[in-house]
Amino acid sequence: MFLGVHEMELRKLRFEEAFPPGEIQFLEGKIWQASVLETSGTAELLPNTNGEIRIRGRLKVRMEADCDRCLETASFPIEVSFDLFYEPAAELPDRDELELGAGESEIDFYEGEGLELEHVLREQILLALPMQRTCRVDCKGICPFCGQNRNLADCGCRAEPLDDRWAALKNL
Repeated sequence: MFLGVHEMELRKLRFEEAFPPGEIQFLEGKIWQASVLETSGTAELLPNTNGEIRIRGRLKVRMEADCDRCLETASFPIEVSFDLFYEPAAELPDRDELELGAGESEIDFYEGEGLELEHVLREQILLALPMQRTCRVDCKGICPFCGQNRNLADCGCRAEPLDDRWAALKNL
């Protein structure tokens, strides 16, 4: 869904959308959508600005990814509210580095005549996902010796020190 500036000049846009799995592309092969993405909210052009857009809403979805420890599928239910501000990219000064003041880190930029709702939702979902994606808190991972998933069975492999030349440094 395209959120156009020209439409927002006339009225506040309301959206209530449902995106089936596969319609929005996330990190290819690493994170995927497992349920319908439901979202609702409003987009409005703020008065007395040079095209600043405010988007408020909620989203609900279940995402899946490979567990970082055991490589099994891990599920992540996400339900977040968002209140975002976007300024036109044309308002940016032509400098390589830009110093942001207090509160300006909450503002993003758009190019052209508006922005796609799908891009906003993708960003919010990726920010809501945990950095370490594990199938459960006590995931034991994969054995580094035989490759067995330690959550399914204990392989019995024991870690043995490979090289003891550096053992004297442990006493320092």
